[in-house]
Amino acid sequence: MNAADQVEPKGDLSLRTVAMPADTNPAGDIFGGWIMSLMDLAAGVAGGTRAKGRVATAAVSNLSFIQPVKVGDVVCVYTEIVRTGRTSVTLDVETWVLRRGQGQRTRVTAAEFVLVAVDENGRPRPLPAE
Repeated sequence: MNAADQVEPKGDLSLRTVAMPADTNPAGDIFGGWIMSLMDLAAGVAGGTRAKGRVATAAVSNLSFIQPVKVGDVVCVYTEIVRTGRTSVTLDVETWVLRRGQGQRTRVTAAEFVLVAVDENGRPRPLPAE
């Protein structure tokens, strides 16, 4: 199956919100940086749950903006852990929308996030056993 043909989100729903007029770019679409920040928040929720504590984003790769997001869309961010290392968690993060809060979900953004478990001083720490 082609990634564009994907009809169901991968992973767990980690964040959901509504796109508002204040979140737009000069073209009237939702600003990509706002979507990226939602994806980072969702990755932090999922990564922090797995790490049982604080995490920091170390890298974002393969970020693709597939379709625009419009004002009034319900924005849903899904996360799936795909790898763990000694101190890191790698997640696939996808953003899907319900146009005007209705109908079929549409995949609009996808990326891979790497988060590192950190201690109270911000230094990497080992992930706890699952």
